[in-house]
Amino acid sequence: MGHSYPTILTGGCWSANFPGKLLDGNIMLMHLLLRTIWHLFLSARRRPLGLWDTSSLPMRVWPTDIDVAMHVNNGMYFSLMDLGRFDLMMRAGAWQKMRAKGWGPVVNAETITFRKSLQLWQKFTIESKIIGVDERAIYFEQRMVVKGEIYAQAFQATRLVGNGRPIANEEIFAEIGEPPADLVLPEWLHDWRATTALPGARKPAPHLW
Repeated sequence: MGHSYPTILTGGCWSANFPGKLLDGNIMLMHLLLRTIWHLFLSARRRPLGLWDTSSLPMRVWPTDIDVAMHVNNGMYFSLMDLGRFDLMMRAGAWQKMRAKGWGPVVNAETITFRKSLQLWQKFTIESKIIGVDERAIYFEQRMVVKGEIYAQAFQATRLVGNGRPIANEEIFAEIGEPPADLVLPEWLHDWRATTALPGARKPAPHLW
């Protein structure tokens, strides 16, 4: 699959019917929160993994995942992929170490390519692994897979934060272990990250369209 710097997406699914908009949004947020808690519970009881291994999380498309086209809404893919990263971190013991230090994960940038749609009730797996690091971020590759076939592929640049500041990778690796020597970040991801980066939160970012 080629790397063509696909569109960066954010957000979720909202109803076009204004009177139900707020209610739909609250239901969606509650569903995602409960689903995350449930999967953290399940992941803690699954077979342990190394942090640099690949997590394979079995899933099914639920009615809360779809839009009016009866397939998974594009904004839901990233929310579902959160569960895959949580599964990897929980099973590797990294989640417990992070929470003990008061650290939390954030996504700094992400990009996704869609190939086929996931339909209501369809079974799939979320495949997740760390594919590299640089001086600031830890990078994940995630895939939605059905019977061995890729339906969607995403890449995320992630960081850990604590006490209102980003945690340096050196401090993170002191807790969770150093990455393997052969874990080399693909050059195109360096370019993508540099091309799409916004100024830091403490720097101006004027809207000049």
